Amino acid sequence: MQLICPQCGTANRVPEERLNDGPLCGRCKHELMAAHPVALTDASFPAFIAGTGLPVLVDFWADWCGPCKAMAPQFERAASQLPTVRFAKLDTDANPKTSVGHRIRSIPTLILFRGGHEVARQSGAMSAQDLLRWLQAQGS
Repeated sequence: MQLICPQCGTANRVPEERLNDGPLCGRCKHELMAAHPVALTDASFPAFIAGTGLPVLVDFWADWCGPCKAMAPQFERAASQLPTVRFAKLDTDANPKTSVGHRIRSIPTLILFRGGHEVARQSGAMSAQDLLRWLQAQGS
């Protein structure tokens, strides 16, 4: 399984049976499977989405957005409960290129990617349990 380091962007190969063993990046030694969302930018987004072998759920958010702030701890809680999905966040104000490229019209918007391609989208704040049920309905 290939995992992209959220810290340095290096592609790392990790055997599937070792995903729960706390793998570290071969270059920077950053944790590859942290149980919390990783922050993405316009620069890191394409490689992380395309190169990560696991499904990736991205929360498109902004600091001024009340529902985004309310959902942040729920998103964090869901990330800690579902290690087979990589959770990531992208600040739409700081990263307009990616936001425009993915046609983000309202926030929060969640997009689930598999193999670098969008497979599902949901707008609006969700509780951790609703988020996990939605992911389960998507086959994740």
